Amino acid sequence: MTTDARRAEERRLVIREALSVGIATGAYGISFGALAVSAGLDVWQACALSLLMFTGGSQFAFIGIISAGLHAAPAAIAASSLLGVRNGLYALELTQLLGVRGVRRLAAAHITIDESTAVAVSQSHGKAARLGFWLTGLTVFALWNFTTLVGALVGNALGDPKAWGLDAAACAAFTALLWPRLKNRDAVAIAVVAAVVAVLLAPATPPGVPVIVAALAAFIAWREPRRGAVDTDGDAEDSEPRRTGSEVQS
Repeated sequence: MTTDARRAEERRLVIREALSVGIATGAYGISFGALAVSAGLDVWQACALSLLMFTGGSQFAFIGIISAGLHAAPAAIAASSLLGVRNGLYALELTQLLGVRGVRRLAAAHITIDESTAVAVSQSHGKAARLGFWLTGLTVFALWNFTTLVGALVGNALGDPKAWGLDAAACAAFTALLWPRLKNRDAVAIAVVAAVVAVLLAPATPPGVPVIVAALAAFIAWREPRRGAVDTDGDAEDSEPRRTGSEVQS
């Protein structure tokens, strides 16, 4: 396969991953819109939250405070704070990778979420990672806001969003993204340990905590620093692929 053909194929794969994750995640905005209206917000208030806040976990926590009363505030605030810390850690990972400045830096910060980060860091070189980040983040942003409007307009007419499988759509997309990368024993061990920890903690801890604690499973395979910085001018496909510690040790 020629270099041009290989790059075109990689680009198609990144686009497919980004759109799959973005569509699956964006669809769940219907649930937020419906819950926001049922909690007492009007349509425009629900839409403003998705447009300006744009972090699903914190949005649902906010709705929980409104619907359950102030006694739910401590748990909701704690969960939202942990989610904010998690996104901050994502930013540390993506700063060098994206290499953005000015207004684009603000835009990148706004769409630094689980989905855009996952697609970006799973790519083999800088240009593909940047394409995955922007396409995933913008797809989720556009669809999340659109489906929030739809959910707010139809209210409870849809019934329980879980009955439509919307709550599982994002999880299914992440599983599909992860599965092809379980190519060695270290990667499988990390995935298994992280999954067990998350399942055990989920019933007893606020949202966001299981994910953060499960991430410690990555210490099973210490990450080796990349050889050479990722470029910021779009020519990173000629550099050595980004590797995790598990890939180095295999």
